[in-house]
Amino acid sequence: MDENEIGRRIREVRSWRGMALRTAADLAGFSYGYLAQIERGEKPVNSRNVLEAIAFALRVDPSQLTGQPWAPVDTKGKAALATVADVETALEVYERGHDPGVELRPWPELASDIAQLMDLTHVHADYAAQGALVPRLLAELHAAYVRLPERRADVLLALIHCYSSACWTTKRLGGRGLPTIAARLAQECAEELGLPAWIGYATWLRGDATGQLSRDMQYRRCVSMADQLSGALDDADVAQAYGMLQLSAALAAAARADRDTAELHLTEAAGIAARLEAEVGSFAHLWFGRTNVGIWRVGLATEFGDGPKVAEIARDVHPELIPSPSRQAEFWADLGRAMFQDAKSRDQGLTALLRAEELAPQRIRNDVFVREAVSDQLRRARRESGGRELRGLAYRMGVAPNG
Repeated sequence: MDENEIGRRIREVRSWRGMALRTAADLAGFSYGYLAQIERGEKPVNSRNVLEAIAFALRVDPSQLTGQPWAPVDTKGKAALATVADVETALEVYERGHDPGVELRPWPELASDIAQLMDLTHVHADYAAQGALVPRLLAELHAAYVRLPERRADVLLALIHCYSSACWTTKRLGGRGLPTIAARLAQECAEELGLPAWIGYATWLRGDATGQLSRDMQYRRCVSMADQLSGALDDADVAQAYGMLQLSAALAAAARADRDTAELHLTEAAGIAARLEAEVGSFAHLWFGRTNVGIWRVGLATEFGDGPKVAEIARDVHPELIPSPSRQAEFWADLGRAMFQDAKSRDQGLTALLRAEELAPQRIRNDVFVREAVSDQLRRARRESGGRELRGLAYRMGVAPNG
């Protein structure tokens, strides 16, 4: 048996629950044989719908099945994982309205570090550097909140950026519960700031951070907030936040295997993007626009298991127009996973995944569905022989021994 980690953990949790395989399969909405293949490592968990349905059946958080945090094999990965404890402490210790008593640098220096953090977060997905920077910035920003009332709006916006970084860093590195805390703190800052676009952003962030816990709640929050913003779409920032909420609602629907509803929200997002002057928007470094909607369309098609057909959608998408290697990497990762679903296109799939890893190694190596896809392909390569580049990728992701 050539089992993978998720399959093994599913079997362990099911056994701990004292639940028969057939019972678990029925609760998840899958066939007995399909779940058995997953447990034996013969089928990958290749979508949110599959992972979350099994987690629901076993009454656990999806992250309890993924095995995170994974042991990194590279120096930067180890450095990133080491920062999670400091980020957690910062999220707990610093509160708005309470001066932590730290030395406060002049505002231009703080603003420069915030700009650097945004670049590390939205452009490069460098979790090691973010994790090192966020705790110090949170301390100073909470001091600035108290000592610089004239800068209150700037401080609140900077706190939103810091909490966003903390959210994504801890989410990718397996800091269970921390993304929820960070996203809620960002939402509180946005509500105090009082700007509709940023309140919309915070709702989107919360869905991105915690959607796997309840897709129904993610969907309701996004749709409700989009409705609240719908009267102010002449504001470009509001329109971009509205568009991202529509895309988040589409993802929530896709994770519930509801293609019609996902398409409805994807179409709405595309309509908003078509109205914007810029191909790629600049609000909040979310890059909302026609190109990003195309990237989301590729990702959702991959979620639905459309396989090599995804390449037809991807053909008209130009991810290089987005000034973010991290966002480009997500496009290539989704395309690669889709191409892996057919034996005839597996080489193209591997090429796409290697390109994704080159663009944003930390982001790609910490993606559960990329890891599942690589693990599944590695099993096939062992059986069919060959696959040096695949084995190298698997080793760098920590899913296979070197060689």
